Amino acid sequence: MDLRKPYLAEHFAPVADEIDRRDLKVRGMLPPELNGRYIRNGHNPRPGDVPSHWFRGSGMLHGIRLRAGRAEWYRNRWVRTPAWNGAPYVRADGSVDLTASIAGTHIVEHAGRLLALQEANLPFEVTRELDTVGPYDFAGGLTTAMTAHPKTDPGTGELHFFGYSPTPPYLTYHVASPRGRIIRSEVICGAGPSLMHDFGLTRRHVVWLDLPVVFNPAESSGVPYRWSESYAPRIGVMPRTGPAVPTWFEVSPGMVLHVANAYEDARGRIVLEAPRFDRAAWETSWRWWVGAPGYPESPVVGAISHRWILDPASGVAGEQALDSLVVEFPTIDARAVGRPHRFGYASAFPGAGLREYAIVKYDRVSGERWIAGQGRDRMPGEAVFVPAEGGTAEDDGYLLTVISDLARNASELLVLDARRITAQPIAAVELPRRVPAGIHGSWIPDPDGSVADG
Repeated sequence: MDLRKPYLAEHFAPVADEIDRRDLKVRGMLPPELNGRYIRNGHNPRPGDVPSHWFRGSGMLHGIRLRAGRAEWYRNRWVRTPAWNGAPYVRADGSVDLTASIAGTHIVEHAGRLLALQEANLPFEVTRELDTVGPYDFAGGLTTAMTAHPKTDPGTGELHFFGYSPTPPYLTYHVASPRGRIIRSEVICGAGPSLMHDFGLTRRHVVWLDLPVVFNPAESSGVPYRWSESYAPRIGVMPRTGPAVPTWFEVSPGMVLHVANAYEDARGRIVLEAPRFDRAAWETSWRWWVGAPGYPESPVVGAISHRWILDPASGVAGEQALDSLVVEFPTIDARAVGRPHRFGYASAFPGAGLREYAIVKYDRVSGERWIAGQGRDRMPGEAVFVPAEGGTAEDDGYLLTVISDLARNASELLVLDARRITAQPIAAVELPRRVPAGIHGSWIPDPDGSVADG
């Protein structure tokens, strides 16, 4: 394996096998109400495979089962898709195989199903023990790819998502009922061939990111998108009910991978918050993602927390930087999706005066931030918020994140107090191996009344 590729080395070095371990060692005290599974999905090429881009490595799930104050098991499994077995995305006749997914970006639960996601393909269903069931198309209702970042409306339980394509139709919007039935699928008017990794959802609107990283077949990395100076960046705001016709707002050139949140403010304006790359930050980070000469030390360079305010009354978009830290993988309390939130969390990377990896907490009301530094050799993953039992405050709960510790060649699942975030966790579950860093994970609570042993 070519260890000159940064996404195959150090924190990101893939593991070569699947293991199961029970009765994991815990330092500190696990909150007894954490009954469920933390599952992290990420890119882990099979031995001998050297993908041309970080995002093209086969998906591997890492699961930790917590119950009644104990860490009952760890296990890891590749998502066994046709692509894992070598099937091409584009068939010999030129048609696209939506099942030929690496399923390596995210995992979510909806309508009782666990779905491993990769945005160019159909989702793949897996069991709670991480075994692959197969491609899932919502009982035939989904005929496009599905984003890796669907949004569940906390008020309705509906799942909102989209599929994008480098060829028309460029963007299709879908809504699934709480029971998992597709109840809306519409092509979005006016969208272009941009790399649309994520989107925003408010109580009344959908927010589309049509930004200047666009389809370019000259890109040889296998992810055929490049920054285009001539492509006019826009953000689209579309009512959730009525025709699928967005109002497009011109914004300054920038790229967004992951949205922290979107909401309507008291004046009816749409507010969107996300880490934003300028062109230099995007192209420098891309060099790491493809292993190009001169790649930086860190996979994320220059992305900083940003806010856009889109005013339907005036048609004007305002925007501002919120902080100088280099951050990615923003999260909030899922109960606040589409609503004005106070607290947000993100993974922070060395740069802008920060010399170590960290988890950062933001207070959007006071403007304060708190940094839980982890050190130069300890890279935390995305911090997933889990509400405390009976907790009502937005930060009354826990942050779960997996640490890659190079110095010890080990990993831990940290449980941090989201209210008083510090480098010292409430508990740390020692994992039986170092888990490669990245990408996204979810806390999957046990169903009410569950007594399953798995």
